[in-house]
Amino acid sequence: MKSFLSIIKYFNKFFKYFLKKKILSFFLILILIITALIINFFTSLPDVRNLITGIPDDTSMMVQRIEENKRIGKTLKIRRKWSPLPMIPTLLKRTVIVSEDIDFYNHKGIDYFELKESIKKNLTTGKKSRGGSTITQQLAKNIYLSTEKSYYRKIREFFIAGRLEKHLSKDRILEIYLNVIEFGHGIFGVGAASEFFFHKSVDQLENHEIIRLIAVIPKPLRVTPSSDSGYMMWRANLLIDRLVRSRSITINEYDVIKTYFSE
Repeated sequence: MKSFLSIIKYFNKFFKYFLKKKILSFFLILILIITALIINFFTSLPDVRNLITGIPDDTSMMVQRIEENKRIGKTLKIRRKWSPLPMIPTLLKRTVIVSEDIDFYNHKGIDYFELKESIKKNLTTGKKSRGGSTITQQLAKNIYLSTEKSYYRKIREFFIAGRLEKHLSKDRILEIYLNVIEFGHGIFGVGAASEFFFHKSVDQLENHEIIRLIAVIPKPLRVTPSSDSGYMMWRANLLIDRLVRSRSITINEYDVIKTYFSE
């Protein structure tokens, strides 16, 4: 009987040892898999250093729009024209900043307050509605990613934005952004948009035309700068109010621009 009990104890001890080893092996494999996924994620991120001086080729956003049109049997003509930052009016640059990212020159690519509010709202509503993206994040999305609303895309956007901020100056980020942002079907960049909608180069735009151009950025495929829709009037007035509050325009300039957008 004692012999039998000894055998039972031996097998019980062996079983516990084997189970312990199996668990350790499982966690070791799990750690290796997670490590491999992390390494793969970071090595798959783009090298942004070519943007320090180089002009980007077709962006991810352009390719996406071309493919979307192909699926419905259409050919999309891409209009783009590079405009150096010094050529772009100061008011246009200020309007973009008050419109899209008021703290652009102060943050490191991520506006953590907006990010927190975005996550809070999206979790509350159950929808990925609020983006909270900075200009740097928008640039990352336009050049390298897509308009897909997913947490994976946002995570990639987060890290690419960090790389952009590390290697590029703020002025360079703004210059590239203004030259690749979408303004309509196949129209990318302020230079192409100025010529298409106003038939003049970007440095010749009048103040009210600048407001109209920047007002369409949130909805470039649904609103045009020539529109007098309720949305255009609301958005334009919002931007003008932000400009005067940030002292980007004088009270006299404010009054003059306002006359073009009276509801």
